[in-house]
Amino acid sequence: MLRKVEQFIDQWEMLSENDVVIVGVSGGADSVALLLILDELRKNRKFSIHVVHVNHGIRGADAAHDESYVQQLCEARGISFSCVRVDVPVYAKEQKISEEEAGREVRRNAFQKAMKDYNGTKIALAHHQEDNAETFFLNLARGSKLKGLGGIYPVKGEYIRPLLCVGRKEIETFLEERNVKYCMDATNLEDTYMRNRIRNHVLPYFRDHINDKTVEHVNAAMEYLREVQGYLEEQQQIAYEAIVSKEKNAIVLKEEPFGKTPEIIRKMVIRCALAEMAGREKDLEETHIHAVALLMQKQTGRRLDLPYGLTAKRSYEGIVIGRKTKILEAENILEITLKDGACWKYEDKTISCRIFEKPEGEVFVPKKTFTKWFDYDIIKGNVSVRTRRPGDKIVIDADHHSKKLKSFYIDEKIPSEKRDHIPVLAIDKDILWVIGYRQSKNYQVTKETKTIVEIVVNGGK
Repeated sequence: MLRKVEQFIDQWEMLSENDVVIVGVSGGADSVALLLILDELRKNRKFSIHVVHVNHGIRGADAAHDESYVQQLCEARGISFSCVRVDVPVYAKEQKISEEEAGREVRRNAFQKAMKDYNGTKIALAHHQEDNAETFFLNLARGSKLKGLGGIYPVKGEYIRPLLCVGRKEIETFLEERNVKYCMDATNLEDTYMRNRIRNHVLPYFRDHINDKTVEHVNAAMEYLREVQGYLEEQQQIAYEAIVSKEKNAIVLKEEPFGKTPEIIRKMVIRCALAEMAGREKDLEETHIHAVALLMQKQTGRRLDLPYGLTAKRSYEGIVIGRKTKILEAENILEITLKDGACWKYEDKTISCRIFEKPEGEVFVPKKTFTKWFDYDIIKGNVSVRTRRPGDKIVIDADHHSKKLKSFYIDEKIPSEKRDHIPVLAIDKDILWVIGYRQSKNYQVTKETKTIVEIVVNGGK
């Protein structure tokens, strides 16, 4: 078995020279076997190990015995050892989670702390093939998708699992041949946890009544599923770069590349975008992914509320995903009444207004980007400052030819991620000024103009 595990370590490039490996050792057969194997390999491979034992505060004297056993095992082999004691039942109540989940968190926290305290580079855990098969059935029952059915990965970040290539029987035989004792956790025989029920009833039934190689076959299938998942993730990354446009407070899924992407990859891109905005993925369900995908078929302005305070909005360009408050800010509409000396705030911009009679003789109209003169007398209707809407048009020449705002943005090569954030001065769908860009020919000062309204944004540069 030692050689088999060593080949598996090499296959997955788990260990390198000068690694400091934090090894989680409970005292059970699996973790004791892992410790012995790593202890053997470190002699020639020039890495060091530090053992972390977590006392969960559940099994009283038995837990104290396990702690003492692991400490003695390490001392006999000259291996550094530390123990973390946490009352898991109390921790579970404080965090309002199950004891099973609390135990996982406590162990993970202990390993991460040891990584910092001992300058660790890897964390080695003793999961084996039965553990992986249990994970498969557990995730299948929970409705997991492909990634979940791939089970426990041999290498994930700093975590390595060298024993995933062997089964429980091989581990016990390995220890028997070396006459090494190990601790027995009686709680593993109880059906309190769902994983225990799979371990004690589901796997034995498959092994005894369907196929005695069920565990091996499930692990082989999971390895294949992990390969498929890896390929899909590569395709997802390519699609993500094409579909996603990142803004300050939102992510935009662009309609055109989204429509050209296979559905399975679309869903992965949506999930990834939601997880990025939320900062987590746990409560993002298939129904949320499906609803966001359907939003692309809806009309502009339709909105969808999502977990973690997120919202998805069908926009002119595609789907905008962001925090509810941020999306609402992007829809801010400022209604203004043009009068001399008026001043307004729109998002981060200051807009001021000056009205005056056109001087006699030749008039030199300012050519500044953020200062524009308009013919005051022909402005009829309610003026607003907002961002673009479907149907917006701007007059581009003296013959009153108009162009859709969408086409104008494209012709001006304005980046797609900026278009929903450019303020415009508008009367209904008629654009007077794309602020920072173009002014409508309809409202410019001419020979017939009697009164001028000057609009200045942020000082008028």
